[in-house]
Amino acid sequence: MIRGLQIRLLPTKEQEVQMFKTIGACRFAWNWALAYNIKYYEENKKSISKVDLRKIFNQIKKQEFEWIIQYSSQSIANEFENLNVAFKKFFKKEAKFPRFKKKKDVRQSFYVRNDNININQTNGTLNIEKIGRVKYKSDRKIPKNVKYSNPTASYNGKYWILSFGIEVEKQDVQLTDKSIGIDLGIKTLATCSDGMTFGNINKSKKVKELTKRLKRVQRSISRKYKMNKDGNKFIKTKNIIKAEKKAKLISKKLTDIRNNHLHQTTNAIVKQLPNKIVLEDLNVKGMMKNRHLSKAIGECSFYEFRRQIEYKAEQYGIEVILADRFYPSSKTCCKCGQIKSDLKLSDRLYICDCGNIIDRDLNASKNLSQYEIKTK
Repeated sequence: MIRGLQIRLLPTKEQEVQMFKTIGACRFAWNWALAYNIKYYEENKKSISKVDLRKIFNQIKKQEFEWIIQYSSQSIANEFENLNVAFKKFFKKEAKFPRFKKKKDVRQSFYVRNDNININQTNGTLNIEKIGRVKYKSDRKIPKNVKYSNPTASYNGKYWILSFGIEVEKQDVQLTDKSIGIDLGIKTLATCSDGMTFGNINKSKKVKELTKRLKRVQRSISRKYKMNKDGNKFIKTKNIIKAEKKAKLISKKLTDIRNNHLHQTTNAIVKQLPNKIVLEDLNVKGMMKNRHLSKAIGECSFYEFRRQIEYKAEQYGIEVILADRFYPSSKTCCKCGQIKSDLKLSDRLYICDCGNIIDRDLNASKNLSQYEIKTK
């Protein structure tokens, strides 16, 4: 299986400038290819292959834009591949029509040639084509003599990150015979059938303080834009740029805290080594329509939780089961199996006629742990 790794890059100022220019060159190649695709289809009523498109680009660049030769040809060529994938997804109705990339809203990243990275763990450097030897920092040992799949250098507003995938073998471990059901929620992020509970990090003091600070900075940015409005145009001053950078860093810190909490939670569950893990197939899109809860649901990142559980469980050979979306896990008594159809969202305790009084979320997780047995 492929496992993703991330290491922090420590480029010099000159290397950082060159990396930003490479990102700009990749954006230019994408926009040129998309514009040529659209024009070619309008004239010929058919699409052009990525191979032919790249050939035309290589012929034109020698005459019209020689400056692009100073950047990695592999990074540029990868943009044609990405555009081809984007068009395939569009024709399969899995995504919208590809859009032109703008400097202000595009993801700051570029593909790194995978056969030329040459990581030297002794002096902590690696090679990036046309950039040179770049220092890096990582707590993990990077395997030698392996193929790095899809290495990408990206800038997140504060740090440069190199992310890539490596082939790893499944862990040979002895699994227990227990089944863990997981009920996801807003009050408590995850309630497990074995009694483990993991709180919602968004209710912590640190996250609340950062959220409050972010709102304050965003209001300040809004006021500055209004003060510098010239007719129908908004003038971006240096103070606005500083404030926007500050807001971006706070937002990044919030994202990092939430992701770290998700990783700690999913690691703790998977390392129990259960035979199987049962999750709810939540209709998150439908849940987000509730305007009172949409913000809280979005911050919990239920899909990311499920994604992490799935790939971490695969590494240990743990079976992951998705319970049917309409399975009444919350309304069913985990002792006698009676369904309480009038259960409200405000009822935090499940009280059954059989005398069973249990926390609503714990009851749901216990039902999920026995999902296959009850549905057979």
